[in-house]
Amino acid sequence: MGNSMTCFAPKERREKESKWSLNRLSFIGSSVQKNDTTPRPSSSSTADAVKKEVIDDDLLRQQAVAAVLLLKQHQQQNGSSVPQFDRSSSVHYPLSSSKKQNKLPRSSSTRPSSALDLSHTLLTKNQDLTTEEVLETKHFVLVHGGGFGAWCWYKSMALLREAGFDVDAVDLTGSGIDSTDSNSITSFAQYVKPLVDFIENLSEGQKVILVGHDFGGACVSNVMEMFPSKVSKAIYIAAAMLTSGKSTLSTYQEQPSSDVMQQAQKFIYANGKDHPPTSISLDKTLLTDLLYNESPAKDAILASMSMRPMPFAPIMHKLTLSEANYGSIQRFYIKTDEDFAVPVTLQEFMINSNPPEKVFQIKGSDHSPFLSKPQALHRILVEIAKLPSRANVS
Repeated sequence: MGNSMTCFAPKERREKESKWSLNRLSFIGSSVQKNDTTPRPSSSSTADAVKKEVIDDDLLRQQAVAAVLLLKQHQQQNGSSVPQFDRSSSVHYPLSSSKKQNKLPRSSSTRPSSALDLSHTLLTKNQDLTTEEVLETKHFVLVHGGGFGAWCWYKSMALLREAGFDVDAVDLTGSGIDSTDSNSITSFAQYVKPLVDFIENLSEGQKVILVGHDFGGACVSNVMEMFPSKVSKAIYIAAAMLTSGKSTLSTYQEQPSSDVMQQAQKFIYANGKDHPPTSISLDKTLLTDLLYNESPAKDAILASMSMRPMPFAPIMHKLTLSEANYGSIQRFYIKTDEDFAVPVTLQEFMINSNPPEKVFQIKGSDHSPFLSKPQALHRILVEIAKLPSRANVS
């Protein structure tokens, strides 16, 4: 859920709700063209040269939708709002670059597979890693935003794996298939623990490229401060890139939120309205307009069904960031110019307040470029991975 930190409820509505609803959030931009400028092969010979194993996107979506529907049916039958998943399976989703594991699970259906291209995801040859390339790391760790889960990265994970990278996506506490109730999360440390544990358990000398979307940016910054020797680069995608001493809440309140955000956000008061909100949810009827306004309809529907409430306490946490740790790591920012959740004005405010090494922009992208512009996002991720590290430049 992104730029959710600035909107305020009308006076009469505030009186009916709670003193805590005075600071309505706009947690979770706009402009320019909506045409993807992704290069296409110009001849059949070129197409043959760059042809990859095509992922059956339609079947993948059908499997995911079926899983969500079965989960919801199970919840209704058992009177439970949160599934009790095995914790061991809810931390991260590794995708090996091994040739033996290059194929995604297929449905048992006898329907012929369709040659879909994952929203124009056929790669050009220069996007793949070559055997001669020596990078500081080929390992990406993807961190979702508030309310999202590791599920949102499925296109990026497939593309990066096809290009020769190792990829992991982490479910933060109370997100994705993690079984924790969002309303029970009372601290930032509790929320970010799966990511901290993952980075802490990396082998000695191993480095990763951290990618944070939305509120995941604050989580990435926290890990950079804790484990600077394990992070090669950090990439923020329409994300909370905070300055030291600031919280996501206070930073997002610096800029106005969009009208659709103000209409979509809902507070949950699990401890009563005399206490702070315990989580924030979004009106599902407005999710497409807010988060997926440029995404394929199938992705928007599936994503809307998969969203979880965002715990409130973590967004109030003030980060402490030092030049010696956080400041020693290269940072890159990716702007999304059709974003109604974290508007361009807010993205630029954070960029100007805490300048990264380089800024990229995905034209025509909504708040979820991993769904709306997966190949454009992929090209930027690969480009950043191939940039010389600060140590090599020195």
